[in-house]
Amino acid sequence: MDARDFLTTGMSAERTLVVPAERTVGHFVPGMPMVYATPMMILEMEMASGDAIRGHLQPGWVTVGTEVDIRHIGAALVGSLVRTTAKVIAVEPRVIRFEVEAFEGTRKIGEGRHARGLVNVERFNKRLAK
Repeated sequence: MDARDFLTTGMSAERTLVVPAERTVGHFVPGMPMVYATPMMILEMEMASGDAIRGHLQPGWVTVGTEVDIRHIGAALVGSLVRTTAKVIAVEPRVIRFEVEAFEGTRKIGEGRHARGLVNVERFNKRLAK
């Protein structure tokens, strides 16, 4: 399957999250500040990327994260409303590339690139079972 047959640049999605204590650095590493953790921000960026294209995938196909190149440039406290965006910037036969950003209000707190690989679930599961 060739992703270029059904995905196009410009497809986008956004997610919002009120930062809970469970997604802070201090939750994972005692003594650290209770601010939004970088891996949790990346998770939201990956989820927004998947949201941007999920409705266009053929039955039996999914995408999985394969690359991240992210800068976390600002802190967000517990209770902050964070908006994460993802936009398709390139479509290759089996890889979809995204520009991703995260904001607290109008202040950008994260930015970068993310790639997702196109995977046939049945074949993937068979390979894992071996």
